[in-house]
Amino acid sequence: MKLNVLGIIPARYGSSRFPGKPLLDLKGKTMIQRVYEGASLSSLITTVVVATDDQRIYDEVVRFGGKVIMTREEHISGTDRCGEVLEHFKDVDVVINIQGDEPLIDYRQLDTLIDVFEKEEIQIATLGIKTKSMEDILNPNRIKIVVDKNDKALYFSRSSIPNFNNFSKDPLEFYPFLRHIGVYAYRAKVLTALTHLSPTSLEKIESLEQLRWLYHGFPIHVAYTTIETPNIDSPDDVASVLNRL
Repeated sequence: MKLNVLGIIPARYGSSRFPGKPLLDLKGKTMIQRVYEGASLSSLITTVVVATDDQRIYDEVVRFGGKVIMTREEHISGTDRCGEVLEHFKDVDVVINIQGDEPLIDYRQLDTLIDVFEKEEIQIATLGIKTKSMEDILNPNRIKIVVDKNDKALYFSRSSIPNFNNFSKDPLEFYPFLRHIGVYAYRAKVLTALTHLSPTSLEKIESLEQLRWLYHGFPIHVAYTTIETPNIDSPDDVASVLNRL
């Protein structure tokens, strides 16, 4: 049976590093339009909608013919914003939270994530990509994952995990290091439950929201991808995206 999948793109105008970036012009199309169109290429997503708290972004999505819902301003995370949007839809099986700053989003990443929900026991899923880059492993802006034998996340960290300070061999040759790609999918009922969880000290010290879910006992399945597309986090990231368009 085909799953009813709701794809939500949270988009805020305010950003400490790059205010207004959803409306950034990227060779004739705004970033939010490129994300929307890229996500819409997935045949597994039933509906794509932008979730925003800003009238300018709302008007832009209407202009290019997309679906958009105005949400409350006080949401701290994209997960909370997705939870509010879900209230507008009925009979949704899976919600996928699509990052609004990835204008080159590849629909095959989204399909990989959605496919795992054919297994009824999957509650939350995200993506991991193997890496042999020591620069990435040591970079606190690159999130690392360790998983168990069933590809369930044991931990996410900005630090290099597992730690290899006392390991005498080449860690890159010995261990299959995983980096996190920040796209999430959830069973609809699970998403609603996540929005009612209290923040934890573990989440705060790492500044990683998904640690709240693990702390409260929600397993996160990690699906593997070989595809990675650049996001736009700051003005310095724009040139590389323009070069690939």
